[in-house]
Amino acid sequence: MCWASLFEPRAIYYRVQNKFEHMKVGLAAVVQMMIQSEKAGVIFTVDPLYQDPNLISLEAGYGLGETVVSGQITPDTYRIDKSALRIVDKNISKQKWALIKMGDKNQRVEIKEEAQDRQKLNDNEVLDLAKIAINIEKHYNFPQDIEYAVEKGNIYIVQSRPITTLKKEVTKMDQKVTEVVRETPKQEEKPSAQAKKISEAKILTKGLPASPGFGIGKVCILLSAKEISKMDRGEVLVTEMTTPDFVPAMKKAAAIVTNTGGSTSHAAIVSRELGIPCIVGTQNATEVLKPDIDVTVDGTHGVVYEGIVAMAHEEKKEDRHAYAAESAPITGTKIYVNLAEVELSEKVAKLPVDGVGLLRAEFMIADIGYHPRWMLDNGKREEFVDKLAEGLRRFAAAFYPRPVVYRATDFKTNEYRNLEGGEKYEPNEANPMMGYRGASRYIAEPEIFKMELDAIKKVRDKFGLRNLWLMIPFVRRIGELRAIKEIMQEMSIYRTRDFKLWIMVEVPSTVMLIDLFCKEGIDGISIGTNDLTQLILGIDRDNATLAKGFDERNDAVVRALKHVIRTCGEYGVTSSLCGQAPSVYPEFAEKLVEFGITSMSVNPDAVERTRKIVNSAEKRIMLKRLAILTEQAQKGKEKEEDSSDFED
Repeated sequence: MCWASLFEPRAIYYRVQNKFEHMKVGLAAVVQMMIQSEKAGVIFTVDPLYQDPNLISLEAGYGLGETVVSGQITPDTYRIDKSALRIVDKNISKQKWALIKMGDKNQRVEIKEEAQDRQKLNDNEVLDLAKIAINIEKHYNFPQDIEYAVEKGNIYIVQSRPITTLKKEVTKMDQKVTEVVRETPKQEEKPSAQAKKISEAKILTKGLPASPGFGIGKVCILLSAKEISKMDRGEVLVTEMTTPDFVPAMKKAAAIVTNTGGSTSHAAIVSRELGIPCIVGTQNATEVLKPDIDVTVDGTHGVVYEGIVAMAHEEKKEDRHAYAAESAPITGTKIYVNLAEVELSEKVAKLPVDGVGLLRAEFMIADIGYHPRWMLDNGKREEFVDKLAEGLRRFAAAFYPRPVVYRATDFKTNEYRNLEGGEKYEPNEANPMMGYRGASRYIAEPEIFKMELDAIKKVRDKFGLRNLWLMIPFVRRIGELRAIKEIMQEMSIYRTRDFKLWIMVEVPSTVMLIDLFCKEGIDGISIGTNDLTQLILGIDRDNATLAKGFDERNDAVVRALKHVIRTCGEYGVTSSLCGQAPSVYPEFAEKLVEFGITSMSVNPDAVERTRKIVNSAEKRIMLKRLAILTEQAQKGKEKEEDSSDFED
């Protein structure tokens, strides 16, 4: 039967497509012991979606691994950082049934309901498998596609072969290049007049991103491979799962969407090889997507939109990347924008900015109108979450794929009291500026903070806008950061390669302990110069009598900035500054660049001016360093000449 499969229709089709001689192809049957696996799956030593050589992708399901490989189930997905050997991302899927060997047959068995939602592999098993995969990759000196099985606590590797769908540069190991990916088929252009904005588009279904890119076309539902003749070129193929028999239809598709499968299923692997956007594991695509309707498939984020959507990559280059123009030069230091009003998001997104470095929550919550605690106590939690999520969605969609760093609410008690119902909950403080605010408030009232976290999750998971990050304001102590991260873990929010956790540096204690904050685990910091300056100098920034003494350029403040920026650099933590000083004082911007700051975030009206100032500062610093290197080289040459004279 194995040998006869050489002459099945799909095998013949494959040989014709690849110009192989039919009678010159041999076949070998490998015979090996059957592993009675309780759980099994696939490992890619280079993540196939992100094409990141430092990221391992691992999938797991209950029972025999055939269900994972064939795409019959949607498996758990884990991503592991190779260098740090830590899990950076988890996606736990519900599994209702498994394939088990019973006697001499494989049989489908139902999984107990309480076990269906559980994580299939524990964290130690994931890391053990990652270590084995790294060693196999080193042995073969090439990225590997590995199948494994776990039986009675023992891990078995049952197959390892090269990954054949990676980009050329990703497959370089020891300076050897041996793989080339196929070119991505060009998608048919759709009339821009029909296109909706992403912020206005309706999401029809979501799944696991399997092959990146965007595909637009009419839905074609195929219930089996026997129906592939119904498929026209440029349509979106929607099916339960694909098998090799589907390949002729897959080649004609603008995008592929399946009900089941993971990132190593047949649909995912073939679509990446063909360069076609693909989403797998939607659970319901064949039910909710109706034949012949237009849809837009975002294979990068796993979202299917109704109709034709103007994705970020279709916007005019001069609008989104105006900094390439002569009026806004390119800078090595990222220039972000401070933003608060939803109505301005799309307009400001057209400025020459690299993202939003400070998205204030206060305006969005003020628009909701009621105190968050009042809404929680009056059964309006979901309403609060939905309204906040809608505001966040509009910001994230306008700037996608550029990052949007959301600063969690930093209302002071006197400001919160102005919200409807606020008087009941807010204490009277003599100095609200240094009172009950920021991180300490989240720890004291975690249920309120969780409402914000829910809104973030909704934007990232439901709408697929994973460019939304989180920043915690007014952090005073290490213990506060630790407690915040514990609350986030309760909500299943973790730091990953596309979700960054920043903190504000506004308090002298944070400056002094910045190395410990970096060690505790953060991705970035943003220096709030207004609060930090007033607390270092002891000057109330709202006090008109002392206004002349309030100056970010004071030596004490500048020394604090230097210490924070350079320490963060040592730990690989990005550093930013949100304030107007860089756009007002060129020498201040030059100091920040000299210290090694990675970004600056300013108000919209100062974006282009700041970019020009930073560009000039970077050039001056480069010229200074070039002069120093030239002088050092000259001195070295003179020493060599003196030495030669002495020897003579």
